[in-house]
Amino acid sequence: MRCPVNKNPHYQLFIDGQWVEGARGQVMSSQNPATGEDWATFACAAPQDVDRAVAAARRTLNSAEWRDMTQTKRGKLLYRLAELIEQNAEHIGRIETTDSGKLLAETASQSAYVGDYYRYYAGLADKIEGSVLPIDKPDMHVFTRLEPIGVVVAIVPWNAQMFLTATKLGPALAAGCTVVLKASEIAPAPMFEFAKLVEAAGFPAGTVSVITGDAQNCAIPLTRHPDVDRIAFTGGPETARHVIRNSAENFAVTTLELGGKSPILVFEDADLEGAANGLIAGNFGASGQSCVAGSRGLVHRSIYEKLAARIEEKMANVVIGDPLDRSTHVGPLCTPQQVARIEETLAASKASGARIRFGGARLDRPGNYMAPTLVECANAETETLKVEMFGPVMSLLPFDTEEEAIALANATPFGLGSGVFTQNVARAHRVSARLKAGICWINTYRAVSPIAPFGGYNMSGYGREAGIAAIQDYTRTKTTWINTSDQPMANPFVMR
Repeated sequence: MRCPVNKNPHYQLFIDGQWVEGARGQVMSSQNPATGEDWATFACAAPQDVDRAVAAARRTLNSAEWRDMTQTKRGKLLYRLAELIEQNAEHIGRIETTDSGKLLAETASQSAYVGDYYRYYAGLADKIEGSVLPIDKPDMHVFTRLEPIGVVVAIVPWNAQMFLTATKLGPALAAGCTVVLKASEIAPAPMFEFAKLVEAAGFPAGTVSVITGDAQNCAIPLTRHPDVDRIAFTGGPETARHVIRNSAENFAVTTLELGGKSPILVFEDADLEGAANGLIAGNFGASGQSCVAGSRGLVHRSIYEKLAARIEEKMANVVIGDPLDRSTHVGPLCTPQQVARIEETLAASKASGARIRFGGARLDRPGNYMAPTLVECANAETETLKVEMFGPVMSLLPFDTEEEAIALANATPFGLGSGVFTQNVARAHRVSARLKAGICWINTYRAVSPIAPFGGYNMSGYGREAGIAAIQDYTRTKTTWINTSDQPMANPFVMR
């Protein structure tokens, strides 16, 4: 199956296997960040649509078609979905690039790669096992089984939609759950293209619904809905606080992945070329719009100037341009608000003594373009070291000792990613063990795999996505006791 590309498309909601307008007729438009022009429209969900999507998920969860489907058959559906995603990766990539401004070179390759996530969980679908317990009581056969946790709400942001959807839907569907996927109201088009592939893969109607809309009409009624059993959320801390409060209404099991302010530590024995490339990748990959952006570069003073100069050389060769052009290195930011926020943060940083070594201004061209920027920080209180920039801004700060580097790295309320560049294996183990972050990359950065779990500490959230263990987060354990004696159950009022 290959999906045609439409000009000025209008996307409907995908609920219970049907494409529908929102109950209140609300429609929003999406801008192309590279031009600033409207390019698509999409229907927005109302509370009635939320009710319908959740009801469909509950009905399908309990239906014989899905409930009694073998785990192996569920895996085959996921294999089929993986194939369709790979076949349509270029198309989905173009839609996502047009909608969000992310580079086509990244969106198309990432879309293709997430097929491996669905394939990984397809293989695990018939390996979800309980166990027989060596119980301490005679004449009792006791075993456990893992059952689907129920109706799942998956909430994904715009910046890595296909990837962050796969880390939620893959294990959820393999475990036998049903899902209501809430796409961001900013750049949701790829999620509706993805819904077409779910439909084509042959999942029963209601297994996956895809909706979007504003907080009042969509997100709030969805996260507090009484028939929701689990919420998997990726976004910002402020929104997460609302999700947690809403989940108090339904006691839904909740996991949060909230982004961060990740440090990259470069020690004096590091390979300078590798470290420079790591900092470039950590800050300008995805035009800086990454939850694991390594935007706090902590560099040993003895190599600071050499490394900064090498980074500047590389930045001078960065190609800024049309995100649909595969030769482009840095494209536009998704929204004009991001550019304005970066400008404000840079102004505050300069006022406190920071120096802009490279870039530092929006580009004089249509679209939401910000020049790749290198900030030399005056101290650890510089604003660019504290604020999640979500744009192509790298901050550098020197350190003198290993202890100081670790202290600076951990001086943040966040804790998602971290990086260490050193050729000393002992130091790599020693430092990585002390960094308060859910991910630590040594002599590399931004590597991911369906096999490797990821998630954060502190304000970067809780819970883990990807890896074998993630599938258990979408199950509940049921313990069954069977009395194997041929004697009647003993009198409960006679103690022995």
